[in-house]
Amino acid sequence: MTDGITVRILGDSGPFSKVGKSIGYLVTIGRSNFMLDCGAALFQQIGGQGLKYLNKLIITHCHDDHKRWFTDLVIFHRYAPDITEKVHLFASEEVTGELCRMSEPALDRTLSNDCKTIIDIPCNAYVNYQTLGPLAKYKIVAKTQGKGRFQLCVVDSGGNVIGPERAKIVISSKTNRPRLLFRDPEYKEWVEPESFYPFSSSLFYEEDKNVYSDPEGFYIEAVKSPVWHGLPNIGIKFRTASETLFFSSDTVHDTALWKELYSDKRTQSLKMSRKDFEAAYFIQGDINDYIERTWSKERYRDAVEAFKDAIVIHDVSVRDSVVHTSYNKLGNTVLDKGKTILTHSPDTLTSEWALCYPDKRFKVVRDRFFEIAGENLYPMNADIYHKEEGRYYAGYRNENGNYTVYKTGGMLHIAPAGTGNSGEILFNIDLYEDISGRYFPKLEDKGSVYIKREDGQVELVRTTAKGSRGEIVSDCRDSLVEKEAEQTNYKL
Repeated sequence: MTDGITVRILGDSGPFSKVGKSIGYLVTIGRSNFMLDCGAALFQQIGGQGLKYLNKLIITHCHDDHKRWFTDLVIFHRYAPDITEKVHLFASEEVTGELCRMSEPALDRTLSNDCKTIIDIPCNAYVNYQTLGPLAKYKIVAKTQGKGRFQLCVVDSGGNVIGPERAKIVISSKTNRPRLLFRDPEYKEWVEPESFYPFSSSLFYEEDKNVYSDPEGFYIEAVKSPVWHGLPNIGIKFRTASETLFFSSDTVHDTALWKELYSDKRTQSLKMSRKDFEAAYFIQGDINDYIERTWSKERYRDAVEAFKDAIVIHDVSVRDSVVHTSYNKLGNTVLDKGKTILTHSPDTLTSEWALCYPDKRFKVVRDRFFEIAGENLYPMNADIYHKEEGRYYAGYRNENGNYTVYKTGGMLHIAPAGTGNSGEILFNIDLYEDISGRYFPKLEDKGSVYIKREDGQVELVRTTAKGSRGEIVSDCRDSLVEKEAEQTNYKL
């Protein structure tokens, strides 16, 4: 029996952040703990002692800000003298393959136990693998052609080679990476199947969806349909009897774009005659010259339904992002602001949606989420959330507030009330600095700072030319929750 889902934010920023935390979440359900992505500094935040008891790892994709500490973590579990278990890795078939290839230089050779020889070592000597999501029925493999020669070919799940009328291998002229071009029998069009089909497709994927069922009564599922990021990537859904929590991972979530991806028929740009193209098994060039449709309608339908009844932790960026959801286009998503926490945000962002921040802890209880602060659960009921210079703030509407929220180009900004700005003024707010889930009025004096003491209390320290002076200050959050007529002091 589980009691909600708890998430500790280890890192919520991108690879170019001054904060440098990257991406990582510790998900706890009952007695089970899962590390979801490992781009954050695990050894600094959890410590080697804590990592001894954390061997379940989920990786969504292979960008370094999501998997940077993977090789360190698996090597630590192999060589630490008091650890007996390997890392248990959960990932899709594609992500697992990419992760192993990228990790080979760090893992595939080591010294023997007597340190006298260099030995080869397979990735599975470090890791126990558990596939999330279905296996593909068709894939590119290297087959022996005799006399030590190998040749790439496309095979089905029975190992049978598929002919060029159904599948082709396009070798990128830019990267030399082989990619699969597949003729869909229903559309009668050439597609890249990993992009075209959702995991629900029985045409390209096996029936077994490889949903992880835990003895404690919860499930972990890989979801591909709404995840659009370029490289192989999955979203992760945790389901208990009462809660559903969806990590969307890096993605461009824009339903207007998604409609174009499934509805637009593209014209092939053949570099050969139609007859030669149909007969070709290998093509050197750009696969996009041959793809006739990017998504299937089935993938679009699955994508817009994927977040139904779920609390969502969703990545966000500033405007005009190519590979993430831009904040100014959140209106083009199917997300519910009251059930979404934004993550992967830039160092400076003003948002009407709740924001993650390193070391925050959230709890999903049935169809709501709360922040854990001390021994209490609090609703995220602020009107504005703001990140700036490594600090996190919450703002509440007040017509006489010291700060004004205004909009330019679909992005929100905050400025001291009464100062000039060129945007659309929305409302005034009181702004509070968030320290470990407790709220304190934003300081205007640069000589003053809040400090969290070792005993957990927060001290306001004022510094002048004559020295410094500190005083213990009280948390304002309870009174701010009451202003919104919310129930206070939700107990853990």
